[in-house]
Amino acid sequence: MSGETLGITLRILSGLLFTAMAALVKAIGDTASLGQIVFFRSAVAMVPLVIFLWLRNEFPQGLATRRPFGHLARCAMGGAAMFTSFAAVRLLPIAEATMLFYLSPVMLVVLASLMLGERPILRRWSGLGLGVAGAVMLTAPQFGSQSLELFGIALGLLTAALTAGALVQVRALTSSESPGAIAFYFALACTGAGLATLPFGWPEPDAATYLLLVGTGLCGGAAHIAMTVSFRHAEASLLAPFEYLTLLWAMIIGVVFFAETPGAAFLVAAPLVIAGAVLASPEMGLRIFWRARRLRNAKRSQ
Repeated sequence: MSGETLGITLRILSGLLFTAMAALVKAIGDTASLGQIVFFRSAVAMVPLVIFLWLRNEFPQGLATRRPFGHLARCAMGGAAMFTSFAAVRLLPIAEATMLFYLSPVMLVVLASLMLGERPILRRWSGLGLGVAGAVMLTAPQFGSQSLELFGIALGLLTAALTAGALVQVRALTSSESPGAIAFYFALACTGAGLATLPFGWPEPDAATYLLLVGTGLCGGAAHIAMTVSFRHAEASLLAPFEYLTLLWAMIIGVVFFAETPGAAFLVAAPLVIAGAVLASPEMGLRIFWRARRLRNAKRSQ
C-alpha cells in the first residue's frame, strides 16, 4: 500500500470512528449526564493518545509548552464545543448534527478575519454565503415551533462557532507547539471539565452504559490518532474531500440503528452546507481538483 493510499484509508477510518462515537453518545441517551460522557470520552481517549505519543518519543518531553494561555483558550472553546455537540447529537438525527458541524470552516472565515487579520478571498466569502443559506434552509421549518429539534439546531450552530474559535487558536498554536501537546492538553482539560460536573449529579450507569461510555473514548481517541497519522502519509489537500464521507456514514448509521430518515429540509440544506465548507476551508476548494489534475498530467508526460 502506497503512502498516499494509506493516508486516505486512515482519513476515511477516522471519519467512521468519529461517527461511531456520535452514535454511541446517542445510544447512551439520558442514562448518563453530559458531564459523564465528556469525562469518559476524554479520559479514556488519553490512554491510546499517551501510548501513541510515547511510541513517537513525544511523551513526556514533547509536552513542553511556551504558550499555556493559548492552550487555555483553545481548551475552553474546544471543551465547550464538546458539551454542545454531544447535546446536539442527543436532540437531532446524527446526519443533521454532523451536517451542522460542517459549518465550522464557514464560520472560521469570519473569525480568522476578525482575530487573525486574514483577508478572505472571494471564494471563501461565497462559501460563507452558501453555508448560511444551508443553515437557514434547515432551520426555517422549525421557526414558530417549540420543538426540541430547534434547540438542537441552535446547539449545532453554537458547536460550529465554538469549533471555529478553537481552530483559530490551534492555527495560532501550531507555530510553536507540537500537535501532540495540543491534543494532550485538550484531552486533559476536557477530562477535568467533565469531572467538574460531578457535584451536579451523575446517574449510576449500568454495565451496558459503562461499555458505551468507554466506547466513546476509545472511538474518539482512535479517530484522532488515525487522522493525525493520515496527515503524515498524504497532503491535507488530497485528504480533504474524504472528510465529507463522514456525512454518509452518519446517514447510514442513523437509518440503520436509529430509524432516522433524512427529511426534505436536510436534503436541501446538506449540499449547500457542504459546498460552503468546501469553498471556505483553506485546505479545500476547487484548487484541490485542479492540483490533482496537474499532477496526473505531469506524471503522464514523464
